[in-house]
Amino acid sequence: MSAPALSPAARLRGLRPDWISDPKVWRTEILGGLVVALALIPEAISFSIIAGVDPEIGLFAAVTMAVTISIVGGRPAMISAATGAVALVIAPLNREHGLGHLVAAVILAGVFQVVLGALGVAKLMRFVPRSVMVGFVNALAILVFMAQVPEMTDVPWPVYPLLAGGLALMVLFPKVTKVIPAPLVSIAVLTVITVAAGIAVPTVGDKGELPHALPVPGLPDVPFTLETLTTVAPYALAMALVGLMESLMTAKLVDDITDTHSNKTRESIGQGIANIVTGFFGGMGGCAMIGQTMINVKVSGARTRLSTFLAGAFLMVLCIVFGPIVSEIPMAALVAVMVMVSFATFDWHSIAPKTLRRMPAGEIAVMVVTVAVVVATENLAIGVVVGSVTAVVIFAKRVAHLVDVTSVTDPDGGQVVYSVTGELFFASSNDLVTRFDYATDPDRVVIDLSATHIWDASSVAALDAVETKYAQRGKRVEIVGLNGHSAHLHERLSGELAENH
Repeated sequence: MSAPALSPAARLRGLRPDWISDPKVWRTEILGGLVVALALIPEAISFSIIAGVDPEIGLFAAVTMAVTISIVGGRPAMISAATGAVALVIAPLNREHGLGHLVAAVILAGVFQVVLGALGVAKLMRFVPRSVMVGFVNALAILVFMAQVPEMTDVPWPVYPLLAGGLALMVLFPKVTKVIPAPLVSIAVLTVITVAAGIAVPTVGDKGELPHALPVPGLPDVPFTLETLTTVAPYALAMALVGLMESLMTAKLVDDITDTHSNKTRESIGQGIANIVTGFFGGMGGCAMIGQTMINVKVSGARTRLSTFLAGAFLMVLCIVFGPIVSEIPMAALVAVMVMVSFATFDWHSIAPKTLRRMPAGEIAVMVVTVAVVVATENLAIGVVVGSVTAVVIFAKRVAHLVDVTSVTDPDGGQVVYSVTGELFFASSNDLVTRFDYATDPDRVVIDLSATHIWDASSVAALDAVETKYAQRGKRVEIVGLNGHSAHLHERLSGELAENH
């Protein structure tokens, strides 16, 4: 008997995610989004100052990025907004050519990201080693903490007990209940204390004026000429690459924390769409925010797109409707939240003596290089690239030494058989030519490659060089044991490469 047809309402219910009907999830997502929105305000204002634009430009970017990426992104619960990495890239453009060119660059960067995403740039993430990922996470934690240091130096003394109280609340309150996120409780309690007691400490309002109206969409105020395109394109490309790198690394980190998989290609394209939308609303653009994402995922326990959407929506409501109240939040409360985030983000296991004793020296070196470069440049993308290149160099050097050549001469002295084991590529094949005894070997030489694989033209060139050196002495070489791929590559390139050495 066939199953009864489902009503339209039943079919609609089947398409809805399971969490839609779970009040506990709704509470977690809503409160998580609220905490993130509060934490976004001083960050967005700070990044606006770095980029040289009004605070409302950064806040608008935070709103439009978060709301848009919650719909089109590929990693649920990840927070995207205006970021320091993007601000550093586009600050010179704004300084030299003005806000119109900055907005045009944001839109063009979005277009670049959509194209790169469609071309599969996300697949490059598979080449990022684990040691680089660990270094990335640890460097991120250090940067998040370092960003709070200015808020803890040359400040009134009450800041320090408020900071200590905020940290204590976030450590102890979860032992009482986890229904309400501890950071939200900490922010609320410290705000009430400072306002009620009239304590004079730096507040969110001291960072800059909050916007009073919704952003209005429009085209960037620039001449639509080839000269404008050539001016903004380099900045747009740099912003696109930095934004994608930071977003994809953050998405991978959230995947690991939540033990779930995300669509990196969709995330790449989504970042582009979010920047295009942000540009048309006059925002400064952005990418994934690792600190705020950790607040949302690790501290608040959010797991769905709802928290990301509400972070943007709450941010706009907080600025426009509750601006005077939000302005009274002491910076000490938000600094305490970010210090807790940096502590929770750092991979303490990676630097434990027991772990370091077991880890290969090369892996430790890659992690240290990644951390050092990120902290020195304050650019996560540069650190990841340098760390990955370092890992490749160390790997190539290690693999190159794994190639071995052994020889067996027939009892009658008529031929010698060389057995090659290991992987032949540009690093290992360089020494291959020196592993044969050209002068004293018999007239017939067999090179057995059944225990190896030819990966590139450098290896073919090395084998050609071996054959040439034997031929110059009137000796014949036979290469045997090639697997299918190696045989095809050798047949196609042998004798066609540059002069042998």
